[in-house]
Amino acid sequence: MSFASDTKKELCRCPNAQPCCQKAEVYGFFLFGKMFSAREISVTTESIPAARRASRQLAELSGSITELTAGMYRQGADRSWVTVSVNAWEERLRVLEFFGHTPQEAHLRIRKENLPQDCCYPAFLRGAFLSCGTVVRPEKEYRLEFAVPHQHLARDLQELLQGIGLELEPGVSSRRGTFVVYVNEAEKVGDLLAYMGASGASLELIQAKMLKEVRNNVNRKLNFESANQDKTADAAARQMLAIRRIGETVGFSSLPEPLRQLAQLRYEHPEYSLRELGQSLEPPISRSGVNHRLKRILELAEKSGQTEETLQEEP
Repeated sequence: MSFASDTKKELCRCPNAQPCCQKAEVYGFFLFGKMFSAREISVTTESIPAARRASRQLAELSGSITELTAGMYRQGADRSWVTVSVNAWEERLRVLEFFGHTPQEAHLRIRKENLPQDCCYPAFLRGAFLSCGTVVRPEKEYRLEFAVPHQHLARDLQELLQGIGLELEPGVSSRRGTFVVYVNEAEKVGDLLAYMGASGASLELIQAKMLKEVRNNVNRKLNFESANQDKTADAAARQMLAIRRIGETVGFSSLPEPLRQLAQLRYEHPEYSLRELGQSLEPPISRSGVNHRLKRILELAEKSGQTEETLQEEP
């Protein structure tokens, strides 16, 4: 099951406490379907629970009879679809009249009289989402979409989403003959899911976001530590070459005692950090003190007739 399918199953378990909310939900479901006119009223969805819920609610509210037709997509036997349709002409006219629409409408628009109370807006959006909505699995992306068949209807939905007080900033784009009303960002998608009644899906999305942030922080820290380790290894290799060249040219005895002691320690322990080197000296010195002495050793290696670059090139 996909995240979108699980979300729709959760929404189908939401009760409509008031008759106005039940009407608002079923209105959103059929209004945002494939066709909503005197010629055809139909909704095609992959959610069988959503299709059954809308069919039952429409019959209870308006007395209209619907027909459910199921099938499978060709590209995969694991994906099915079901169409909810009102087939009789008289029944379609009854549905349109019940929701305040007429057969002569040039452009399909949201009729706000079907949303008389504030409680009707979550139900209406729930119905629209069950009809034409989807939400991306949060491990991949944070995005919720409504695929709307008509441009004016898409603009109405965008305006409605802007006015419910969640600061969603919905956008509209076109895709393969439909108009997509979308909401991005984890918090905004989560807020809209909870608003429609899918609090479980909202919580799962926020948890996935938190887990992703923790993983990203850990990866950044590991990458930072790995880069530091690489820098430390490169510096130690240069120091080892310089120490070896001093031994082969002027000898360790030419070094002052503090430098000779550090050169011997670095040669025996190339894996030590500057702090570990300083703590191993007698008496111990600070990390900056070790760094200063190693720079002096590199300078002496250059003066012995070998530049640092030449030392790196030679075996």
